[in-house]
Amino acid sequence: MLLDKGADVNAKGGYYGNALQAASYRGNETIVQLLLDNHADVNAEGGKYGNALQAASSEGNEAIVQLLLNNHADVNAEGGEYGNALQAASSKGNEAIVQLL
Repeated sequence: MLLDKGADVNAKGGYYGNALQAASYRGNETIVQLLLDNHADVNAEGGKYGNALQAASSEGNEAIVQLLLNNHADVNAEGGEYGNALQAASSKGNEAIVQLL
């Protein structure tokens, strides 16, 4: 409904930096897909985790990591709490995500 009312899909700010990063962290695949379908910047930087791929990787959200990768997320993007998505996945012992990355 917010997108239909003209909300900026790439608005920045807050703890997670943007809506895509928040949805990726929380594991909400439906919202991640909706945001991507509405041209969310898959590589937008900001927030605690630096980007959506790092947020999803840190929480072990394998389906979302794959979805972001399928939408050209930069696997080597740096920033955020862990430095990059591979370090985020590694620090939590997420072997399947490490393999994806």
